[in-house]
Amino acid sequence: MEKKVQGREVLGGLLFLVVVFVFVEIGEAQSKSFFINCGTNSSLNADGRKWVGDLAPNTNLTLSSPAIQASTSTLSGESAFDSLYKTARFFTDGLNYTFQGIDQGSYVVRLHFCPFPWDQFNVNESKFDIAANGLKLVSEFNVHGEIEFRNVFLQSSGGNSSSFSLIKEYILPVKLNGLIIEFAPVKGSFGFINAMEIIPVVDTLFEDSVAKVGGNAVTLNLGGRGIESMYRLNVGGDEISASEDSGLWRTWEVDTSYMITANAGSEIHNSSNITYASVNDSTVAPLLVYETARIMSNNEVLEKRFNMSWKFEVHPDFDYLVRLHFCELVYERAKERTFRIYINNRTAADNFDVFSEAGGKNKAYHQDFVDTVSSKFDTLWIQLGPDASASSAVTDAILSGLEVFKLSRNGNLAYVERYKPAGNSSKKSKSFILWVGIGAGVASVVLVASIVAFVLCFCKNRRNKSSDTKANTSVWRPLFLHGSIQNSTANAKGSRQSLYGSVASTRVGKRFTLSEIRAATNNFDETLVIGVGGFGKVYKGETDDGTPAAIKRANPQSEQGLSEFETEIEMLSKLRHRHLVSMIGFCDEQNEMILVYEYMANGTLRSHLFGSDLPPLSWKQRLEACIGAARGLHYLHTGAERGIIHRDVKTTNILLDENFVAKMADFGLSKTGPALDHTHVSTAVKGSFGYLDPEYFRRQQLTEKSDVYSFGVVLFEVVCARAVINPTLPKDQINLAEWAMKWQRQRSLETIIDQRLHGSYSPESLKKFGEIAEKCLADEGKTRPTMGEVLWHLEYVLQLHEAWMRSYTSDNSFSSSQALQTDEREAEERQEGETSYKEKSTSRGISDPDSTDEFELS
Repeated sequence: MEKKVQGREVLGGLLFLVVVFVFVEIGEAQSKSFFINCGTNSSLNADGRKWVGDLAPNTNLTLSSPAIQASTSTLSGESAFDSLYKTARFFTDGLNYTFQGIDQGSYVVRLHFCPFPWDQFNVNESKFDIAANGLKLVSEFNVHGEIEFRNVFLQSSGGNSSSFSLIKEYILPVKLNGLIIEFAPVKGSFGFINAMEIIPVVDTLFEDSVAKVGGNAVTLNLGGRGIESMYRLNVGGDEISASEDSGLWRTWEVDTSYMITANAGSEIHNSSNITYASVNDSTVAPLLVYETARIMSNNEVLEKRFNMSWKFEVHPDFDYLVRLHFCELVYERAKERTFRIYINNRTAADNFDVFSEAGGKNKAYHQDFVDTVSSKFDTLWIQLGPDASASSAVTDAILSGLEVFKLSRNGNLAYVERYKPAGNSSKKSKSFILWVGIGAGVASVVLVASIVAFVLCFCKNRRNKSSDTKANTSVWRPLFLHGSIQNSTANAKGSRQSLYGSVASTRVGKRFTLSEIRAATNNFDETLVIGVGGFGKVYKGETDDGTPAAIKRANPQSEQGLSEFETEIEMLSKLRHRHLVSMIGFCDEQNEMILVYEYMANGTLRSHLFGSDLPPLSWKQRLEACIGAARGLHYLHTGAERGIIHRDVKTTNILLDENFVAKMADFGLSKTGPALDHTHVSTAVKGSFGYLDPEYFRRQQLTEKSDVYSFGVVLFEVVCARAVINPTLPKDQINLAEWAMKWQRQRSLETIIDQRLHGSYSPESLKKFGEIAEKCLADEGKTRPTMGEVLWHLEYVLQLHEAWMRSYTSDNSFSSSQALQTDEREAEERQEGETSYKEKSTSRGISDPDSTDEFELS
């Protein structure tokens, strides 16, 4: 026992000595650092460090030319470096900074820029190149353009958008006894620099062998390549300032501005007993990074395939090293939390277990990956999500920090930015732009005058033709902008007059007046409301000829509703099919946007499966409803030139008419399919939890197979008659698709079938039905069937069931009279159910009355 204690003491002592050695090495590195205040010969203190003027004596720094010293008395920002940024060095010719007495090794080089006006220089027009020991860092660099680009990006992501300065950070190899940083303005322009940092890097900051995404480990030869630090995030925590990262004075941003959906991950904190998994990791990141983390929100409710996602703007045609920082803050054992890591929509690691990799709980650990961004893309996606195939106890993922580094290629880190500054470099270009501006101005005046004249004439005609309304300025997008909708409603050849107005000779149908809509809905009587969604309300009404209709009235305050309305008009103007809900007409008077649809007497398919006291649908009726919906979707996918993807297939968007014929409805999220030379449509993720294709969610690449996946969920919902997401159930039953797939893989789907169907379905038909649903839910879209194939198999399932029913009837010696009595009894029960159903106006509608399960990712 004593020997074990002594051994631990010796080990502890050695570990202490190693830690002391590392910190001594850090201290020596700091003593060899340069912190340069450009544009002055005086020194100052900023952010806890002493910054020496670039013309101060005894600094081991020389300038090729004094250039221009510039200064300002005030700055607009609130940076810790404000005092440092009040001076700068401007140059119109090449300028070199030579640092002498630098040992061989790697160095962090930070260049600080804060544009302020000086004399005749317009900093917005500055453009210059920078190189270090022959390695090109930037080309045609415009500081103001990059700051504006970054601010717009952060503002669009809900982040801070008031930055007035910029720091470019590089990690550069120095093989000679010195470092030369060269600044070269573009011809006719100038450049400037506010401050510089040169800090030695401990050799253990990077390892040369790194896991390549989608392949084996590769050797990066980092000792001979330059590296640019693109992003550095403290995931799940507050910003960490440079003064809080004393090793290398790095700043760690908050991650929310880069997340696709910030509330997809919730924050957790633990600041006790966190240590590094390896003493060599002590300079990789401060412990503050590992004291916070982000885990998946509602991980026991959402599908296992939903991920936490971060998106970054990067430069195309470069290799990127992605460093992920982890620390298990909750679980005490291995395999309690395992997950997958995706980089650019490819699996970088699966079955990843932080506890096992780091060697325990509260152990700070990092993992590096390298991937190439091709010349066709300028974004980098990083996603973490549960591994559905793993056996971990928790469907979750965790991340504490994230860094993205760009690696040099062929001695170059430079990339000409996408922004184009407004600056001009010569009188010739100014003269050219002047004449272009004059020409454009004249053309604009002519164009505006023509448009105004056209609009005035159009409005005059509208006033003459509208007898019961005054001129009103609509907040809606005018319907005549849609090529498929014509505005001609008066005395057009082929049009017919009605009591309330006229019928336009278009595919959209009748243009209703607002007074006609009010009459049809009893002035929008609330008792006639049959559905409510994000767009507004749906009323039951009757047209002037007594035809029942569903009248969808948009809420002008709903931007999402307006967008969906426009999409629905566009789609329905192209579509006509027995299994698609058709539009009778529309109204766009007095700031209203109203669509009128055929009335579906039996409401949504979901209301006949669960959640109401309606009589249950028979197995045959359920099959027929699925076949009808499949026919409608098959028509969408194949009826148009490029096909149409519904994007929101669910049982509340499958409606039943008075004869229980199923029709697809609600095309507000629909998208035109990809062109012939494309395989998918790149778009933001929209849909409903429980039905969403996980491949579409991960890649933001929409295909017709995304509808197939959603339809597979519908098929299981039809069998089990329960909600697709029910958080009140036991954990393994919350998600219908996963729960049903477990039983289907065991070929035991009858175990979870709707109890009301027991004894009234063909076992063989149920078996085939389950196989179809299983194929629809395949993980990869390319392995799923088309809707045409699904339709064919469903029709075969119906034939199996009908053959079984005939055989069952024959085997049980049903007489014709008994069979007739049974049919009559079922018809009476169904009629009673329909009567009860029609008395409950809020349980049916043209759209999903429960819009809380819909979400959007942008």
